[in-house]
Amino acid sequence: MSLFRYKLSSRLNEPSSPIKIPDSKLPLDDFMGIIEIAARMNSQYSNRTQVQTIAQDVLVSLFPTFILDRYPSWFAKPFPEFSAKMCAWATCVGGTWLMGESSVNNIPNMEIGGENMGVLVQRCRFLEESQCASICVNSCKIPTQNFFRDNMGLALTMTPDYETGECQFAFGKLPTEEEETLAKDTPCLMRCPSSGGMRAWHDGKGTVGSIGSGSEKWIEDLNALAELQEKQTGSLSCVLMND
Repeated sequence: MSLFRYKLSSRLNEPSSPIKIPDSKLPLDDFMGIIEIAARMNSQYSNRTQVQTIAQDVLVSLFPTFILDRYPSWFAKPFPEFSAKMCAWATCVGGTWLMGESSVNNIPNMEIGGENMGVLVQRCRFLEESQCASICVNSCKIPTQNFFRDNMGLALTMTPDYETGECQFAFGKLPTEEEETLAKDTPCLMRCPSSGGMRAWHDGKGTVGSIGSGSEKWIEDLNALAELQEKQTGSLSCVLMND
C-alpha cells in the first residue's frame, strides 16, 4: 500500500506533469490517503484519458522491467490460457489490500478455456471508499485493462457492479465496444462521499456537503468543476467522464 501511494504521488508530481497534486497528509499506510489522491486527480484532470494514462503508468512502475519485457512473448502469447489463470491467481493474492476479499472463479462462454480465469471481488474496497463511478472507471477499470493488454500482452475485461460493489475480472477476454461505452456512460452513484450531497449537486438540486475522507480540497475542486461545466454546457452532468 505504501509503495503504491508513493508511486502514485511521484507520478502526479513529475516535472512534466501539467497539474501538480500534493500527497495526502494521511500516513503512508492509510488507505484513505490513496482515495484522497485519486479523488483530487479525477477532479483536477477533466480529461479522462489523462487520468487513465497516469493510473496505467503507476501500474507499470510497480513491476520490474524484465517481467514486462518478457511476459508477453514468454507466457501470454504462447500460453494464453495458462497466463490467464496465473494472472487471476496473482491478482487474487496480491490485490486484496486494494480490492478487498476476492476469489478465483470460472468465466463462461470463453473461446479458450474459462476455468479459473476470473477473479470475483466480493465488495471492492476502492469503489466502496471512493463511492464514485468516475474514479472507478478512469482510475481502476480502464487503466488496469489497458495495462494487461499493452504491457502484459493479456486481454482483460473488468465488470464492476455499482449496486452490489462486486467486480468481475475476466482474463483472456477483450471488452466489447458496447461494454466500454456503458462503463463510460455510467451515471453518478446515488451514494457518494457526501452522503448523497454530491449526486444532488450533479443534478443541480443542492450543494456538496462534507466528504467522509475530510478532503476539503476535493470539495473546492468539485465546486470549481461544476461552475466550469455549467458555463460551458449549461448542465451539471459529470464532466469527469468526458474526453
